[in-house]
Formats: sequence, C-alpha cells, structure tokens
Amino acid sequence: MLPKCSPTSYEFQSLTGLQNLAETHRFKAWFLDQFGVLHDGKKPYPGAISTLEKLATIGAKMVIISNSSRRASITMEKLKGLGFDPSLFLGAVTSGELTHQYLQRRDDTWFAALGRSCIHITWSDRGAISLDGLGLQVVENAQEAEFILAHGTEAIGLSNGGARPMSMEDLEKILEDCASKKIPMVVANPDYVTVEARALRVMPGTLAAKYEKLGGEVKWMGKPDKIIYKSAMAMAGVDAFESIAVGDSLHHDIKGANTAGIQSAFITCGIHANELGLSNFGEVADLSTVKALSSKYDAQPSYILPAFTW
Repeated sequence: MLPKCSPTSYEFQSLTGLQNLAETHRFKAWFLDQFGVLHDGKKPYPGAISTLEKLATIGAKMVIISNSSRRASITMEKLKGLGFDPSLFLGAVTSGELTHQYLQRRDDTWFAALGRSCIHITWSDRGAISLDGLGLQVVENAQEAEFILAHGTEAIGLSNGGARPMSMEDLEKILEDCASKKIPMVVANPDYVTVEARALRVMPGTLAAKYEKLGGEVKWMGKPDKIIYKSAMAMAGVDAFESIAVGDSLHHDIKGANTAGIQSAFITCGIHANELGLSNFGEVADLSTVKALSSKYDAQPSYILPAFTW
C-alpha cells in the first residue's frame, strides 16, 4: 500500500515515481503538461524521456495538453527539438490550437458573436504568433477594437503582422481602456506563470485575471477549463474514468482535472517548488505543506510525486 496523507476531505497518494501506478494499467490515457513536467523550456528534466518510453511500452496513450499559445504542430516540433520522440504521443492539444480553431470555425455561439477587429497582445522575444487564415484585422486601440486576443505578454501586434514591444504597465493601460468599452477578451494561454530554466515568467493568464478584475469578460481557452480535457479525451478515444492528467500547476492542471472529472498527478518540483520550500530537483515535499497548498488553490490531486520519473 502506498502511503497517504493524513485524512482530510480528500486523500492523495504520495509516490516516488510512476512505475507502480502505470503498471496497474488503470489508466488508458495519460494527459501530460509539458513545462514544469517534461521540460523547463530549455531542456528535458532528468528521467522524463525514459519515463515516456516506459509508459509507451506498457501501451499508454499519451497526449500533450498545454496552455501554450502556440499551435499544436509547433509544440510537437519544439518537443522534438528538445530530444523528445513525437511518435510516443498521439498528438497535442494546446490552448493556442483550440483558440485558432474556434476563431476560424466560429461555429460556437460566443465566437460567432465576435467581430473581426482585435487588439493582439503577443510575444516579442519569444516570437510573435501568426494570425494567418483567421480573417482578423489587428488594431492598436480600444476605439477600433471589437475584442482582445491575448497570446503573450511582451508586445502589441501591428497591422503589418509585426509586433511592438510593450511593458506590462502599458499593456494594462490598454486593458483599462478596453474594459471601459466592455470589449471581450480571448486568452490563448491561461497560465499565470510558467517555468523557464528554473525561473518563473509571466504568462497571459495574468493579464486575463487583471482584465476580469477590471470587469472585463474573458474566454479562457485552456486549463483549468474542461474544454481542453474534452479535446484530449476525444483524441485518445477514452472516457474520463480511463484518464489521468499529470501537471505541476494546482490551479490549472489539477483543478482542471477535477473539473473534467479525471484523476490527476501533481508534480511538486514545478511552478510551486518555492511555495513548497523545495530548492532541488526531485526533492520530496512535506505532505502537510502540499495539503495546505492544495486547499489554498481549491485543487485535489489524486497522487503527488516530486518529478515525472519512473
């Protein structure tokens, strides 16, 4: 029997690796976050590649589910560039891919009501995101805009397809103008922060949360909304009870899994490492601290483990 935390309104199992859980064959599909679980944006975490290979050996259907604002194909290309074998995965479902599809098809009532003129908040240093094929007109002020499309936190998109770097403070001023006009926002990356080479980088979810506080309407196109889990289950051809999600964010990965009705494994050495008092990769978190942090985020992991290892 694997050790459990002290009784609360829920219980989670503490694991040292995934082998025992995986070999039960309880879960047909494994929905895997990438940043903070498989890699840090620069290189794979120790043991991540071999763990994927062992999961594949036992027949696990693996899908990347990520709040990346990039298209799914770009996500898979990046994983390959980092040394991961794309053939191990059924594919990827990213918030950026879902956003692109919904804006392109407009067969959803909410998206059908959006106009075509948007303020595009994008990336600069990390590379701007193309809006080709969406039929959108990029504008730079609230007076001309019909909605906000948030892919990044570094720049404002230009009508010629380029981007002008802009500080968070200046971006927030634009949001204030848009909120006064009651312009809706689509956020193509709901993460607040992400792990990048052990540091935390501010993500579009931070701007979206700010916009909601200003009274703005936000469409969250990724975790913790169950939209991304439904897409992953459809890709894998499984039901919720056959699935498990692995992630390092209590608010996005674990609470999202709770919302979707699937089991979850919380990786403690990701974005919550500092909050859990962890300074080294693979360091074991104190269970009472994990319990308290989970309660803070109103998230209930089924399992916890230090890292994505076998």
